[in-house]
Amino acid sequence: GEFWTMVGVAVLYGGELACEIAERLVKEGKEKSVEMSAHDMASFQALKLAEEPRIVIFVIQTVENDEPPESAGSCIRFFKRKTHSEDLLAGKMSFTVLAIGDSNLLLDRQTTTAKDCNKVGQALDTRLGQIGGGRVLPRG
Repeated sequence: GEFWTMVGVAVLYGGELACEIAERLVKEGKEKSVEMSAHDMASFQALKLAEEPRIVIFVIQTVENDEPPESAGSCIRFFKRKTHSEDLLAGKMSFTVLAIGDSNLLLDRQTTTAKDCNKVGQALDTRLGQIGGGRVLPRG
């Protein structure tokens, strides 16, 4: 309840379907008086995620061969950097990850090596926890 209304919620999306879901989340949040905004992961640096306390909902698609969509690549690579300290996000970011995939990719085994269709979201969720992010809700 109150926690969500005290700080703004940024919804970062990677992929076309993720964008639609992010926009729906923002609309539903506003109906409940939660200040929310949707942002393409391509512009994540402008949000200064490791500097200002905020709640971030990542809506991320996995595309062929366990890769993030092109627009999400720089954001995913930023969080994966091995040089980040374990407390980079401590006290600054509370997060949840909504991992979405295309199960059709699994049907076409010739174009993918993926074992499932949510690898990017799973890896991001794990990594954000490793660098001090506070998980608000389990990965969806």
